[in-house]
Amino acid sequence: MPVDTVISNGTIVTSESVFDGAVAIDDGTIVGVGNEETLPEASTTIDASDRLVMPGVVDPHVHVDDHVSLDSYESATSAAALGGVTSIIDFGWQAYVSEDSAWDEESTIREGVERKREKAENPVIDFSLHGGFLREGEDAFDEIEGLIEDGITSFKMYSTYEFGLSHGYIRRVFDELADLDAVGVVHTEDHSVCESLTEEFRKAGRDDPRWLAEARPDYAEAMAADDVARLASETGAQYYGFHTSSRKAADALARYQRDGSNIRGEACVHHTTLTKELFDEMGNLPELTPPLRTSDDNDALFEHLRDGALSVVSTDHVAQTRERKETTEWWEDPFGANGLQASLAVFHDEAVNRRGFSYPFLVRTMCANPARTFGFAEKGTLDPGTDADIVLFDPNESYTITAEDNASVADYSIYEGRNVTGRVETTLVRGEVVADDGEIVETGRGEFVPRERPDWSV
Repeated sequence: MPVDTVISNGTIVTSESVFDGAVAIDDGTIVGVGNEETLPEASTTIDASDRLVMPGVVDPHVHVDDHVSLDSYESATSAAALGGVTSIIDFGWQAYVSEDSAWDEESTIREGVERKREKAENPVIDFSLHGGFLREGEDAFDEIEGLIEDGITSFKMYSTYEFGLSHGYIRRVFDELADLDAVGVVHTEDHSVCESLTEEFRKAGRDDPRWLAEARPDYAEAMAADDVARLASETGAQYYGFHTSSRKAADALARYQRDGSNIRGEACVHHTTLTKELFDEMGNLPELTPPLRTSDDNDALFEHLRDGALSVVSTDHVAQTRERKETTEWWEDPFGANGLQASLAVFHDEAVNRRGFSYPFLVRTMCANPARTFGFAEKGTLDPGTDADIVLFDPNESYTITAEDNASVADYSIYEGRNVTGRVETTLVRGEVVADDGEIVETGRGEFVPRERPDWSV
């Protein structure tokens, strides 16, 4: 009996090797990888000549349809699929109440998770959720274990902004997560340093967008990264540092990593490829936190990705419009920038074409490592028995990135005008083609995926 699909004549890229071969898919699952002659016949054959055949990208840091991002699930996951991303992890937020809050009353993390799942209409790719802390309260400790049992096995916290948490509360969360084998993730910048610098610059009339980078300096990021990593180390929690942007912050994580089992971190595509000079060119559009930094910081992130202190590359995707970004001051929301659709192409061009990193490195940092880190057991790999989430990638096609192609509601791109070589051609989710030649061909394929408690000891 034939299988559903064979992807033939491709160059297979795994986290360990590159070789010519084919992939057999049946009922949404990879059933064989190797020489086409040894694989079963198929009802459908996809010719991957002159293409790389890679696992779909797993992006563990994405904001969709909430108080910071305007994308719907359909628009965000369409952008993702066009960019070769086949799984994302979004956030189910607690609600908190303040003058600037998006909510009128408090709610629990579980209510935030349920709210996101209800909003997830017509997703093109699969998704999961981090639990999101936005306030301190005893109620959260009553729900963490149940959320983990339901596949929410990681929890996001902030050390800054009005919803930042105290070190004492973060310590308590880490204690709980350590006992339950879950993962803590934190946005680390020292709040008091950033607030005092921001106020100083505002009083001095420094309203040019480039002052954002000076108001949220690398040492403020490193201070908080060091504090939180120490808390994780002392409590024994599995800790993952979000969007590490600077040499100083990456060095801080590395100091606590030791055997690499309990302290991990990510770099975002924009922090590896762009610098703060972009503020002079684009004004508020690249306003994000931690901010863009220097070329030396770009280099440092690649050094730490090579050496393992950082192990994942993500986007921190946030969809906003040009109008909203350009009518606010640099110290005001909305922060963030969209990146899902361009992430694989941009990082491939920077890491492989410009810096000489290998294709297995690309797959490790964008596919295999995020899946393993966050308990996506069936994602990020081409191993038989796992989900047939696959990308066909043309490594030789060159093009210019433009926001005119955005599937996201964001009407600008921080990569506008960037020439890259390497383009996503076809994206499959559990064996079905969802994007091909720059077009979405199927929506509604995606679904919520509960995650396992990850085992960081292996």
